[in-house]
Amino acid sequence: MSETESTPPSVRWARLRFAIIASLLASPPEAGELGARITELASRQWKHPTTGEYERFAFKTIERWYYTAKAAKGEPALALARKVPKHAGTHPAIGAALATEIRAQHAAHPRWTYQLHHDNLAALALERPGLGPVPSYPTVRRYMKAQGLYRHKKLRGGRRGQGTEEVVSRETRSYEVEHVHQLWHLDFHEGSRPVLLPSGEWKKPKILALLDDHSRLCCHAQWYLDESAETLKDGIVQAVLKRGLPWNILMDNGAAMKAAEIREGLERLDATQNLTLAYSPEQNGKQESFWGQVEGRLIAMLEGERELTLELLNRATIAWVEQEYQREKHSEIGTSPLERYLTSKNVGRPSPSLETLDRAFRTQVRRAQRRSDGTVTVEGVRFEVPSAYRTLTTMLLRVARWDLSHVHLVDPRTEGHLATLLPLDKRANADGRRRVIAPPSSTATPPATGIAPLLRKLMADYAATGLPPAYIPKHERHDDEGETS
Repeated sequence: MSETESTPPSVRWARLRFAIIASLLASPPEAGELGARITELASRQWKHPTTGEYERFAFKTIERWYYTAKAAKGEPALALARKVPKHAGTHPAIGAALATEIRAQHAAHPRWTYQLHHDNLAALALERPGLGPVPSYPTVRRYMKAQGLYRHKKLRGGRRGQGTEEVVSRETRSYEVEHVHQLWHLDFHEGSRPVLLPSGEWKKPKILALLDDHSRLCCHAQWYLDESAETLKDGIVQAVLKRGLPWNILMDNGAAMKAAEIREGLERLDATQNLTLAYSPEQNGKQESFWGQVEGRLIAMLEGERELTLELLNRATIAWVEQEYQREKHSEIGTSPLERYLTSKNVGRPSPSLETLDRAFRTQVRRAQRRSDGTVTVEGVRFEVPSAYRTLTTMLLRVARWDLSHVHLVDPRTEGHLATLLPLDKRANADGRRRVIAPPSSTATPPATGIAPLLRKLMADYAATGLPPAYIPKHERHDDEGETS
């Protein structure tokens, strides 16, 4: 399933609007420059989030988006989303009397199709005008599904049954953004020294580092044994918790960087992910310069340590970064990274909570709920759905594929967190205890009696034609013949 299918339209529009005005927030215009900056954005073409076609947006429209996002308290993308209509989730076309009749009819005829329910309601409305007008078939069907009034199946036997890209030569230019936290660099580097693992194996670790472009401050650095999306998420979360949220992060085209969990997580945090061009490592040149210092100073000072472990390497790295690298004069900026970080204009945002960050770095998928046992299947694992959400046919879930101990159920309209789903525990369910689930209809409904409204109408219409029944009763015909003889 594509990302467009799993992301609500309101969220796609919010991300487009934020992408358009993000540069104005990340690098605030000086006095008198706002109009020119917005005019330049209005002259560019942007990809429509629904049709995929490119189009322009008016100056006034972009200006309104900018001031809306600027006035938002920490969540500019959310403020730019289309508002959920007040009537969302309700069914104004279904009156109280008609709703009661729908529930009663379903309770009496649970195996009827939705079309048959609609046709009988239309016939019943002619007999009882108090029910009001019957809306269209799709409306009735949508209402019944939302209320959990599904069609019951007939029981059998009495049981429940890599593409390549053209490389274009481009000129190489040095660059630097104006503000702290306007842009971060991120990359992995395989160390030259192997570490000794508890298993007795020697393995070369990889260091993940995140650098602020303007100040060269190392937001976080840590050695890992692999280069995976889970590892990348762990490093980003720690950097954000320590320094705050940046507006842009530049990284290469590695598999971990392009993972759906990382891409969608940064989008939910209103941080733009920028990938370097193919075969252009010089775009992340500041990161390469940092690796030279890691190898030339940090690793060099560990030459005398024969049994180097991952834990010791990480403790030494944190000490070197915080006590030397951050405080020593940087040859290019003329001051220490820490001094420039503290004295420059900071456009970063406060860090969200650890729980919010964990929920953000997940890929979003849609799954159908199995009504037979109230479960959904993700990556081959079945998860139990709380009874409160048993009427949902499809569910919007957030999944971290490296951790299937739980998934998050979110609202398809607002993407707000609803519940945490845990894997199916068959052993615990074997105790036989089950909660009593109240039926969709809160009132007791008597069993069906008499002829259905639609059939009564058809019989009355036929009788009104004045034609006799177009059949000869077999037993009556035999009796008449016997009397004649």
